[in-house]
Amino acid sequence: MKFRNILCCALYLSMSSCVLGQESALRMSSKRNDDKSVDLSFEKDDPGTMTVNLKFKSLSNSAVPTNIYRAEGYSGTLMTLKPMNKDNGIDFSYSYRYIRGRLMPKVDPTFVYAIPFKVGTEVYAREAGFLSARYFGNTTPDDWKVYHFYTTDQQEVVASRKGIVVEINDRHDDSVLEDKEYSSSTNSITVEHKDGSLLKYDGLSNGSVQVELGATVFPGQVIARNVKRGSNGYSVSFMLMYLKSADLGANEGKNITNSTSFYGFITPLFDVGTEAIVLTKDAKYTASLSPEVITKEMSKKEIKKYNGK
Repeated sequence: MKFRNILCCALYLSMSSCVLGQESALRMSSKRNDDKSVDLSFEKDDPGTMTVNLKFKSLSNSAVPTNIYRAEGYSGTLMTLKPMNKDNGIDFSYSYRYIRGRLMPKVDPTFVYAIPFKVGTEVYAREAGFLSARYFGNTTPDDWKVYHFYTTDQQEVVASRKGIVVEINDRHDDSVLEDKEYSSSTNSITVEHKDGSLLKYDGLSNGSVQVELGATVFPGQVIARNVKRGSNGYSVSFMLMYLKSADLGANEGKNITNSTSFYGFITPLFDVGTEAIVLTKDAKYTASLSPEVITKEMSKKEIKKYNGK
């Protein structure tokens, strides 16, 4: 049997590209069972959802209903090959690609998020431009919506919604952003929500992360601090998205000027104290956090613990 591991790595801002030879966040293995079936299993480094695209280069005495599978948790069985002729074994070889997220989740567009700073913090909300359109001529996605939240001084960044921390990047020095508005070398935390949406908090101060991979975070919980970005003060980027395509070979042969994103983007409603609104471009707001936003997705046990404070 031949096995070829292919890692699909997502660049959230503009494109997704597949690279070989990089340490895999998801690893697959196979096991032959006594009934001549074969389990294809996975192990990965975080409990978040990965969508896996399996491609069988050869397969005899079995069939597969689909090539798209969901890998949740740290390990599990992705699928089982069953023999058509139970007297014979299964011969196969395959490759696989994967990408973070649940494919086409049912996202609630009316869900209300907290501005990612402590209550009372004054922030300036600015919509981020699509860099590939600005510099490389790529077309801005129709649903593109990413916010930069600026503060005058360094502030603690809090979670905007309950979710599981599925990715932490905390290896870049703050100085990379001191004299520029954009750099790909930024620190970030990605949280996966119950409905399958992903929220990336990007532009965090090195060493300030206060959560661990796999932890559940709640609205208002401190996760890190923002970082100085150019001359506009301290900032954190807020990117709410979902996986819309698992055609992970779609960008082969393409470059940054003509590639497309596998992710769709969500325009969130924010709690601003009196109501839930879509933020106005280039406007000032004061962070608010109503009890309803805090407890919206809590379990009964979590609500009891929260009310007992």
